[in-house]
Amino acid sequence: MITPHLAELFSHIPALEKIEISVYGMNEASYEAVTQTPGSFSAAWRGINLLLEHKIPFVVKSAFLPSTKDEIDEFEAWVAKIPWMDKPPSYSMFFDLRCRRDGNKSEAIKKLRLNPEEGLKILSRNKERYVKEMQEFCSKFMRPSGDRLFSCGSGCHGGCVDAYGYFQPCLMLWHPDTVYNLETGSLSDALINFFPKLRETKATNPEYLSRCAKCFIKGLCEQCPAKSWMEHGTLDTPVEYLCEIAHTQARYLGLIKENEKAWEVGDWKGRIEMFIGDNLQEGAEDYGYKN
Repeated sequence: MITPHLAELFSHIPALEKIEISVYGMNEASYEAVTQTPGSFSAAWRGINLLLEHKIPFVVKSAFLPSTKDEIDEFEAWVAKIPWMDKPPSYSMFFDLRCRRDGNKSEAIKKLRLNPEEGLKILSRNKERYVKEMQEFCSKFMRPSGDRLFSCGSGCHGGCVDAYGYFQPCLMLWHPDTVYNLETGSLSDALINFFPKLRETKATNPEYLSRCAKCFIKGLCEQCPAKSWMEHGTLDTPVEYLCEIAHTQARYLGLIKENEKAWEVGDWKGRIEMFIGDNLQEGAEDYGYKN
């Protein structure tokens, strides 16, 4: 979507944030296997080259898909040459289903999902960096969430309005109990009354209460009301795919044993302290994990 006119405009009036570009392939065949749109590869790279020529800062990211998985080295070598990329590119891997819950797109998405072990291989390619990032992350965000469903910033700092006038706390959450009709209400009522009340919603699903509410690796898991809605049509049904991803990472990091579920761990604070401490590998082996 970057045209010569826009590139010229951005060179005189810089964007407040770096432009983000998703790169779906390093050649026409792989790129258009993803987009399913003839001409999209040349259009995308024309825009990228315009940004480079006008020295407009941008960052790139990618999606880990069957058609692109063999291009990671080539992609990252190219990314390393971009002046404004001061850290490795991020990848989308564990794809969300279609939030509208209609049509057959969700079944197509499921076929593109990596299994947790494949995803872990990508996440931990640079083991030292991955472990360090996880130590920092776990020191801040690892604890049981309890029965409150909304533990993210959704609806707390604003939201988004769709084309039909509905104010949503999150782009992925279309559940009828979580959207506000601006045609029959007001923006102030949505922000002052509706969303604060929504954020106090508690889980009632027994399976969620016995698992997710007590799970100390919830920080590693992307389980949230939006994901439950997309997968199951409810707000508090555990998503097994996300649970498996979180447990695969936790086992690799030594936070849980091989056949252990995180919600079964009583001394979860001790596990975290051992993980973020100096004797990381020694502690991991104590809990049954060895590299």
